[in-house]
Amino acid sequence: MPLRMRVHEREQIGQALKRFKKLLERSGIQKELRKRKYYEKPCEARRRAELRKQSAIRKAKNTPRKP
Repeated sequence: MPLRMRVHEREQIGQALKRFKKLLERSGIQKELRKRKYYEKPCEARRRAELRKQSAIRKAKNTPRKP
């Protein structure tokens, strides 16, 4: 999916660049590029996902609940 952004007639370059960066961030392209930069073995990806899941459980268990 190509990204398109119109730059308005009297818009400053800095503002247009800021809008473009936000557009990239929202689209998830930068995240995908970082992910694909290096090959990751499937077993390493599963291991990382499992560690992320365990840390979320641990964090939820340790946070105090409000009455």
